[in-house]
Amino acid sequence: MTQQMNPSVTTEAILKNAFAAAVSVADPQVIVPQYLAKIFPFGQEPQGKCLVVGAGKASASMASALESYAKVNWPQTKINGVVLTRYGHSSPTAHIKIVEAGHPVPDQAGMDGAKEVLALANELQAGDVLIALVSGGGSSLLTLPVEGISIEDMRKTTEALLRSGAPIEEMNIVRKHLSAILGGNLARVAIARGARVEALLISDVTGDSPADIASGPCAADYSTYLDALNILEKYHLGTDAVPTIVLNHLKQGLAGEKPETLKDIDLVDAQVANHVIATAYKSLEAAADYVRTQGYEPVVLGDTITGEAQEVGVSQANLAREYLAKGDKPLALISGGECTVTIPAGLKGRGGRCSEYLLSLFAASADLSKIAALAADTDGIDGSEKNAGAWFNGEVRKLAQPQGLVPETFLAAHDCYGFFAELGALVETGPTLTNVNDFRIILLDK
Repeated sequence: MTQQMNPSVTTEAILKNAFAAAVSVADPQVIVPQYLAKIFPFGQEPQGKCLVVGAGKASASMASALESYAKVNWPQTKINGVVLTRYGHSSPTAHIKIVEAGHPVPDQAGMDGAKEVLALANELQAGDVLIALVSGGGSSLLTLPVEGISIEDMRKTTEALLRSGAPIEEMNIVRKHLSAILGGNLARVAIARGARVEALLISDVTGDSPADIASGPCAADYSTYLDALNILEKYHLGTDAVPTIVLNHLKQGLAGEKPETLKDIDLVDAQVANHVIATAYKSLEAAADYVRTQGYEPVVLGDTITGEAQEVGVSQANLAREYLAKGDKPLALISGGECTVTIPAGLKGRGGRCSEYLLSLFAASADLSKIAALAADTDGIDGSEKNAGAWFNGEVRKLAQPQGLVPETFLAAHDCYGFFAELGALVETGPTLTNVNDFRIILLDK
């Protein structure tokens, strides 16, 4: 039941508290121990060697949580490993090495760390356990190219895909087919050596498929070399944008001259399990539970909303207008899903997909005085700057006019960060050490 509204709580506080609720339900320090207890019940803790590897914006926090749990519950188990995370997203560990590396564009630190992950996996023996800690961001962090392709080739390919506006799912299909680890190849190494694989996944992707989360290092892959080539063709990424050696590798794979990514048939009789321990939808539900306590009826629009950020902003402004016209009670429209931002040649832009969506919503809802909204990335970093996203309410809107801030001008320049920075309306959390995709909330008051 929705409670009565509390007039002493501002819309700014409600927006930010809803975001905090969404983030906290995906906290690795809480959820990793819960799942380890399920996967390894009392008396069935890992025997032999326990290798912990992983990658993603939440992976270091996951490693820290695993070590704390193991210290109490698996005192006889020897743990070692390597986990890669984005710069600034580290957590303290005693036995698991944390490597900070580049994201979203891979760098040498990531490549060196990924080499170490693969080398350790190749030392596994029958009876050993490989625990993979995987979250969003892992695709670029685990960029270990197949033989013959350099880190510079991978960097150029990633940059070309980012500029093209290709959604993350399509980017990852290409990267899987250039990687020695992604697309199930990490599990393939462990399977060949007779080890058991348990992967814990924090999902930042639509549909929460293990094959899509950080490009599925331990999951069977549904995509093919043909899919990868079709994606490059779709965005007109030829030899002028993507290195020739990359295109040649994909063509050789299509011709059957290179092995495909891991498939379901490869997992017959294998000890491999992928556990999705946090999802965007669970976070949306946590935010919905919170706004109910503040007198708002939540409408969860889903965690699969994608598309160009500016177009989604306009669409949701229209949706808000419809709800206001037919409803008579305060509502909260809550959604997730990863939008895209396509930057024209010659523009650098400042911000990310959350702040771009929000400024588009701001501009398209100028006639709605009772609207307040927030959009932020649950990992704490939205795009090119250090903010998680941005927010606005009626008071923020009133500040824009006397300052001469025209939202359309900032949208055209893709400088959404600059707009909200001028208004003091950025959401700044620092790295949250988790990642369940983007979070958006619109409060509608009568």
